Amino acid sequence: MSKKNLGSSFDKFLEEEGLLAEAEAVAVKRVIAFQLAQIMESHNISKATLAKRMQTSRAALDRLLDPQNGSVTLHSLERAAAVLGKRLKIQLI
Repeated sequence: MSKKNLGSSFDKFLEEEGLLAEAEAVAVKRVIAFQLAQIMESHNISKATLAKRMQTSRAALDRLLDPQNGSVTLHSLERAAAVLGKRLKIQLI
């Protein structure tokens, strides 16, 4: 066999199954939740403190930091980023 890879890429498979957009959205949410948690940890900011600074509840912050919860608003992400001294950047590519 001279071909290194047989078949299509995993992205192509997901696209063919109609699952690529959803998989990418979940991946982006996980990355953002991870980044927020890392910044909180590096600045020694507790969830309770961040929730207070964001003027939201601890439960709402838990949903924001939950990588499985896809129902987070851009406004919530922007507020969290701003409180942590960051900006949220979203691009269409």
